[in-house]
Amino acid sequence: MREFARHIFFVPLALCGALVGARAQSARLPAGTVPIETVTASYVRTPIADTPASVTVITAAQLRRRGVTTLAQALEAVPGLNVVQSGGPGAQTSVFIDGTNSEDVLVLRDGVPVNDPSVANGAFNFGNSGIGDIARIVVVRGPMSSLYGSGAIGGVINLISKRGHGAPHVDYDLAGGFPGQGEGSVTLSGQSGKFDYAITGSVIEQAGFDATARRLAVYAAHRDPFRYKLGAINLGYTPVAGTRISLIVRARQTGSQYPDLGYPIFDDPYENSFDSNVFFRFGVKSHLFDNRLITELDIAHIQDDRRYLTLLDPADPNQFAGNSGYRGDRTVIQWNNVIRLPDFGPMTDPTLVAGIETTHDTAVENYNASFGGYPYLQSLAASQSTTAGHFGAQATIARRLSVQGAVRADSVSGYGTVVTERGGLVLAVPAIDTRLKASAGSGFLAPSLYDLHGIDSYGYHGNPNLHPEHSVGYRFGFETVLPAFGMPEAVTLRMSYFHQDISNLFEYTSLPDGTSTEENVARARIHGIEAGIGFAPASWLSGQIDYTRTIARDAATGTALLRRPENAGSLTLSIRPIPALSIEPAIRYVGRFSDFLYANSGYPITSGNPSGVGLAQPGTIANLAVNYRISRALTLFAIGRNLTNSAFEPVNGLQIPGQNFLFGLRGTIGG
Repeated sequence: MREFARHIFFVPLALCGALVGARAQSARLPAGTVPIETVTASYVRTPIADTPASVTVITAAQLRRRGVTTLAQALEAVPGLNVVQSGGPGAQTSVFIDGTNSEDVLVLRDGVPVNDPSVANGAFNFGNSGIGDIARIVVVRGPMSSLYGSGAIGGVINLISKRGHGAPHVDYDLAGGFPGQGEGSVTLSGQSGKFDYAITGSVIEQAGFDATARRLAVYAAHRDPFRYKLGAINLGYTPVAGTRISLIVRARQTGSQYPDLGYPIFDDPYENSFDSNVFFRFGVKSHLFDNRLITELDIAHIQDDRRYLTLLDPADPNQFAGNSGYRGDRTVIQWNNVIRLPDFGPMTDPTLVAGIETTHDTAVENYNASFGGYPYLQSLAASQSTTAGHFGAQATIARRLSVQGAVRADSVSGYGTVVTERGGLVLAVPAIDTRLKASAGSGFLAPSLYDLHGIDSYGYHGNPNLHPEHSVGYRFGFETVLPAFGMPEAVTLRMSYFHQDISNLFEYTSLPDGTSTEENVARARIHGIEAGIGFAPASWLSGQIDYTRTIARDAATGTALLRRPENAGSLTLSIRPIPALSIEPAIRYVGRFSDFLYANSGYPITSGNPSGVGLAQPGTIANLAVNYRISRALTLFAIGRNLTNSAFEPVNGLQIPGQNFLFGLRGTIGG
């Protein structure tokens, strides 16, 4: 299969030589939908229907109708993603794309990689992010290291900020509900002459639920509160037509509480997490020579500060207490260029992409805790730099075949240069309103700074000789539009098969001298099917059904990788019985998955199974959002989450928030 993947990858490159990539004619979409384009999947603005990668775009308008207020909620229904939240908002939240590890998901903010370098495994925490300043979210599934470098083995998630357009106006959302929650978000935006602006402020306050599973004997109904504050500014200045100078400054602060995952799990009311993040990006983007050249220079800095404070609870059988701090800093400079060439023979819209990027990461960690009276210390103070260059191309061949390709070289301080590639094609078959898609590529994940240089008081030491993880993956499938119910574009069907082989996985290893470290010893094989049905049988009804089957295994032992459900799916509907009223139900199903299991006593289940790993129970979660539009300036809404009060545990022993309701109003003033 690995050789097959390589053949798939090199076929499109051979077809186009130095010019690979493409945009064919846009596929027809269900009635009432707007054709959506993406830049994230190739750096070139391309209709999603003509993009070989599997892409999902979620707009701010969709998020508002569905009653979504956090990033974790926004991603729950995306096919191929498993969102694992260790409790309620603010708790550590991981996202697994197509069965790959959580650290294999690269998160971008306006194209800038923002994973915190001070996190031990480099994974992004999706539990701390609201969406008040987000215009849209783009999810690209599959290896994308050829465009974005380390960490994009599973895919990328690009969070794109709101930008000012039109006359000055205010968009607002204000809501309150029970048990004990309130939130608000206000954005002032617009354009005046050569200036544009979008200024956002958001607040979320929740009394919360006890994240400890109700089935456990240690459950005590202690609420785990969540507090979130955001201030964001996106300013633009257009000195001449086609050139925009931009400045984005974003500051976010969160605070939350969470249970003690000890032996046993303990419902500790004194564990506190504080997290602050500052994002700064200055950019200049120019469209030159009648849009034949688009050049963009960005300079960004991200700073993350985290603190975990736990006071000693005399009733805690683990006798856990701690006061730990983490700081991660990342500076990124990017220069990207898109060059549109003249048509040549059967090749139209040939486009080249080229760019360079330099990244400097610094991490400081000081973990200070005690368990049962025994101290545990963990520390890190290290930095790392990466310089990368990438090249890509795309064109349309015979107005039917869309082909893309990209290659990138990352020079990482400490272990040399890593080269990754990607290629793909889309064949349009207008006679049956179908597109056939195929793509393949390679990816890599650089060791985290803690993997390389971290130490602890129990004998762990980083391994500076670690090599990056590597992957080879491919995907192929189809998308077709069918007539039904008297409507020519009522149903959209899509299905794809995906496969990834990952080698050189980092694994915790005990050494003969009694110490421990990380070594490149593990391998993983992942494959599955992603299928979906979009339907719009009438102007007042539309919906989407998605299903993903994922088989993720340790290649050597055949054991299932943790927290990857083999079966998962979702149903979302949009019902508009009258133009002013929309009803948005959503149901999500997560099948059984391997995890460390806790008995009702709160202790790990290890009898006859020393590893403590077994199959966790599945879960079904139902949400509902109802919106009634009185005018452009005022829409009333009601949101019900977890309506059936499911006790689903995405992490065994920790359950999702219980049944809760939010009522509010939103609208636009001015403009």
